[in-house]
Amino acid sequence: MNPAKRLEIFTRFRNANPHPTTELEYTTPFELLIAVLLSAQSTDVGVNKATRRLYPVANTPQAILDLGLDELKTYISTIGLYNNKAKNVIATCEILVNQYGGEVPRSREALEALPGVGRKTANVVLNTAFGEPTMAVDTHIFRAANRTRIAPGKNVDEVEMKLLKFVPKDFLHDAHHWLILHGRYTCVARTPKCWNCIINDLCEYKDKTPAPKDA
Repeated sequence: MNPAKRLEIFTRFRNANPHPTTELEYTTPFELLIAVLLSAQSTDVGVNKATRRLYPVANTPQAILDLGLDELKTYISTIGLYNNKAKNVIATCEILVNQYGGEVPRSREALEALPGVGRKTANVVLNTAFGEPTMAVDTHIFRAANRTRIAPGKNVDEVEMKLLKFVPKDFLHDAHHWLILHGRYTCVARTPKCWNCIINDLCEYKDKTPAPKDA
């Protein structure tokens, strides 16, 4: 895919959605960090339902530590893998309180050292909470980047590096949100909605889905 085509793709994304953001609900970097940590192999909708109950009661590292592991589990038990996630949340809160004064660190190394926080989670926090031009590649972005040929790669790390290289700099901060939303709602896994896609004529996917008869 040539640079002119990529530029037009992201121009269209921006025109359609000038201020994209995560669908996870949060008001502080800590709330975002915990929400992303909880979202692994879970939906944003499911995480939001849990955090709407949890955050009014405990939305700081110390408050969650005061809540305790067993009580925390009662708030997040509707989320997949909640037992392990609860242990990671408690361990993360202990580190934040003991090493960072209860604040979320702004470095990738420090974030990735937190229990349950991998590169993708760190990228989301750095981008969404702190405004850094990072690229958090999840399954939606991986699929969309490969299918459209915006940034094809064999694994998430390769796609991340290519997106950081190929996405025009003016669009880099918001690109991961646009691509997630595109993969989540239009360039879906089984039957992409090519007939309802704003970049249909630019996308290099060969087997575009025709419009259904009732569309």
